[in-house]
Amino acid sequence: MDARLLEILACPVCKGTLIYQKSAQVLVCRMDRLAYPIRDEVPVMLEEEARQLIADDPLLER
Repeated sequence: MDARLLEILACPVCKGTLIYQKSAQVLVCRMDRLAYPIRDEVPVMLEEEARQLIADDPLLER
């Protein structure tokens, strides 16, 4: 994932910061507890495509 792209991407729901989780290939919004998938090195920034994370999901840590 390109570092410059990560700097400009924001959660489409709350406009908050996203955390890149390389091992899971997702961008995580901690505020909304959403994980946006990265497919073929392209982030899919659609709320409909995001996975809802439970409060104790390991992706929310760090």
